[in-house]
Amino acid sequence: MTDISTNVAQPIINLQNVSVGYDGKDVLHDVYLSLLPGSFTFITGKSGTGKTTLLSMLYLIKKPSKGVLSVFGKNINFSNRENLAFLRQKIGVVFQDFRLLEHMTVYDNIALPLRVRGMNEKEIHKRVVELLKWIELHKSIYKVCNTLSGGEKQRVAIARAVINRPDILFADEPTGSIDAEIAEKLMRLFVELNKVGTTVIIATHNEQLTAQYNYQRIALSDGTAKLYPALQHI
Repeated sequence: MTDISTNVAQPIINLQNVSVGYDGKDVLHDVYLSLLPGSFTFITGKSGTGKTTLLSMLYLIKKPSKGVLSVFGKNINFSNRENLAFLRQKIGVVFQDFRLLEHMTVYDNIALPLRVRGMNEKEIHKRVVELLKWIELHKSIYKVCNTLSGGEKQRVAIARAVINRPDILFADEPTGSIDAEIAEKLMRLFVELNKVGTTVIIATHNEQLTAQYNYQRIALSDGTAKLYPALQHI
């Protein structure tokens, strides 16, 4: 008799009875969620409902105040600093406030994750130039980041997060500072990454964006989180 359980994908992210917050006050409480490898998920909710808080826990900056969070099958509650650093190498993050190295060029900001991995400069140059052409920033390749507009910085932050082809990509309002045409290109980039296996999780309050792309959603409201599958209206 064949054990079919080995054919069932294990969650890449799993939350069991998780609460998380700041200064002893929970922003989210009693959350149960499981996300499979290769899934694409929107996190939605009004401002202040905990989208950024949930993301910061999922990309391993915060630990839950209660419950069990597992990422890549590892219980984060009992992971030390070295283990967390190793897991973060598999994760790409697009922060809402960009977090670029402002004194460095566009090229050097995007190349940094690849240099940390020890990739040779020829391959780094090929990947960075290719990606910059896609997001229409190739003419700004050697500009210092503190001279860029907000929308340009947003695109550099996204490029830096995806250049390493992470196993999981988190993005916090990734289309908030850019025009509709560039936003569409970036969403297509996220979709293509997802097609080759990257688990994509995007926090957004943009209802037009979530309506345009039929992916599952985590809806946050009143401290709770509920997962809705694709094709189901909230």
